Amino acid sequence: MYKFLNPFSASLLMTLLLAGCAVGPEYRRADVLVPDHFKEASLSAEDAKMWQEAQPKDALSRGRWWAIFEDPALDSLQEEAARANQDLKAAAARVKQARALRASAQSERFPTLDASAGPSRQRRSAVAMGLEDGAPTSTETLWRAQLGASYEADLFGRVASQVDAASADAQQSQALFESLKLALQADVAQNYFLIRRLDAELALYDQTVELRSKTLNLVEERYRAGDIGELDVARSRTALASAKSEALGIQRERSVAEHSLATLLGKPPSEFSLDTNPLGRIPVNIPAGLPSSLLERRPDIAAAERAMAAANARIGAARAAYFPRLTLTGAMGYESSELGNLLQWSSRTFLLGPLVGSILSLPIFDGGRREADVERARARYEEEVASFRQTVLQAFREVEDGLASVRILGEQTQVQDMAVDQAARAAQLSQIQYREGSVSYLDVIDADREVLVQKRASVRLDGDRALAAVALIRAIGGGWDLEG
Repeated sequence: MYKFLNPFSASLLMTLLLAGCAVGPEYRRADVLVPDHFKEASLSAEDAKMWQEAQPKDALSRGRWWAIFEDPALDSLQEEAARANQDLKAAAARVKQARALRASAQSERFPTLDASAGPSRQRRSAVAMGLEDGAPTSTETLWRAQLGASYEADLFGRVASQVDAASADAQQSQALFESLKLALQADVAQNYFLIRRLDAELALYDQTVELRSKTLNLVEERYRAGDIGELDVARSRTALASAKSEALGIQRERSVAEHSLATLLGKPPSEFSLDTNPLGRIPVNIPAGLPSSLLERRPDIAAAERAMAAANARIGAARAAYFPRLTLTGAMGYESSELGNLLQWSSRTFLLGPLVGSILSLPIFDGGRREADVERARARYEEEVASFRQTVLQAFREVEDGLASVRILGEQTQVQDMAVDQAARAAQLSQIQYREGSVSYLDVIDADREVLVQKRASVRLDGDRALAAVALIRAIGGGWDLEG
C-alpha cells in the first residue's frame, strides 16, 4: 500500500523541489556608445605623468580636488559646507531610508516569530459542537499563551527579486548622495571664484575712481585758469560718476553671491562674510582621461545604472506573482479554561498549518492584473535604460563643453591681454595729444573708458576660466589624486 504524505510533509518536499526557481530576467547593464577619445581633449605625455586619476569607482571618495587651486580659504569653505549644508544632510537621510528599506526587504528571507497571551470569551453554536440545531450551549472562557511562527518559502524568487531591487535602490541613493556632494563642492568653488572675480573688478574700479578723481582735479584747475571750457569739466565729472555707479553695481552682485555662498555653507547671510581677495590668473591644466572612465567615475551615471538594475529586479518580482506561494506556519503553547491551569503540561497545544487560509496558494484568474504589473515593470525598466543612456550622453557633452571652454578661454585670454596693452597705449597717446591741443578731451575720456572696458573683460575672463575649470572637474567626476 502506498502511504501518502501529510500536507506539511508535502509542503516541505515541494519547497525542496522548487526552491531557487527564480523567474526574473538576468541583469545586464545596457550597452552605450562610448567614444575612444574626447573631441576637445589634448592630453600630452607630460600631462599624463602630472595628473593621475583616482581609482575610477563611484563609491570612492571624490577626493579634495579643489586643492589644485592651492587656496586655503577655499579649503576651509569646502570643509564647512561638508559639515553644515542642509541639502547634503537631507541626502544622507535619504541614504539611511534606502538602507532601512533594504533591511526590511531582507527580513522576508527569515521566519517571523510572535508571542501572544490572553483570554477569549465565546459561545459556539450547537452545529459547531456537533449537536442538533437549537440544542442548548454554554458560554466559555478560553485562556491562551502561545508562540507562532511563519515563513514564506521563496519558490520563484519573489523575495530575492525584492531584495535585489531594494539593494539597488540603496546603492542608487548612495550614488545620488555622492553626486549631490560633488555638485555642492563645485557650487561652493564657483561661488567663491565668482566673489573673488567681483573683488578684482571692484579693485579695478577703485583704481579707476581714484585716477578719474585726480583727473577731475586737474581739469577743474585748467578750467579755473581759463585754459579749457566747462564742457571738459562736465565730461570729466560724468566719467567719474559713471565709474562710481558701476562700482556700486558690482558691490550689489558681490552681496548676492556672498548670500548664495552662505546658504551653501548652511548659514544665514547675516552671519557670514568673506574677506576681500581679488582673483588673479589661475593656471588651468586638467586632462579629462578616457571617456570610458566616466562610466565609473561619475556618481550620477552610477545612480542611473543602479536604478536600471532595480527596475530589472522588479520584473522578476512581478513575474513571480504568476506562480504558487508557499507559506509555512505553526503555533505552539497552552490553552485552558482557567488561568490557573494555563501552564500545566496537559494544557499544551500545537498547530502546523495556517489558522485561516491555506499553505499553498495558486493564482488562477485576476482579470489581467498580474500581466499589467509585469508590463508596467518592463516599461519602467525601459524607461530607466533610456535615462541611463541619456545620462551618459549628457556626461560626455558636459566634458566636451568643459574642455572646449578651458581651451578657448585660454586662447581668448592671450588675445585679451593684447587688447589691454593696446588700449593702455591708446590712452597714453590721447593724454599726450590732449596736452598738446591736437585732440579734444572727449577723445581722452573715450580712450580711458576703453582701457576700463578691456581690463574688466580681462578680469572676467580670469573668472570664467576658474569657473570653467571647476565645471570640467565636476563633469569628469572629481577625485583627483594630487600625490600621483
